[in-house]
Amino acid sequence: MGTYKVRVEIANRPEINDPEGETILSDLVNRDGDVGVSNIRCSKGLIFTIERGNPEEAMQAVQDICDRMRIYNPLVSKLDVSVT
Repeated sequence: MGTYKVRVEIANRPEINDPEGETILSDLVNRDGDVGVSNIRCSKGLIFTIERGNPEEAMQAVQDICDRMRIYNPLVSKLDVSVT
């Protein structure tokens, strides 16, 4: 049994608008003129510390927790799970 840190990134699906990213782009990054940045997408990150037999089991357990507990909305968000 090992202890793993599993990172979860929750972001809007690419086809869904990201108002937070658009605001950062227009009001902060490009405020003083075009600096060549054309798009910014925001996401939320969570890091779980979990004990499992191997990294794959740890990632699957965290994925299951996120799905079961509705930590994200699968209709508008995508989830990326990885061991750090």
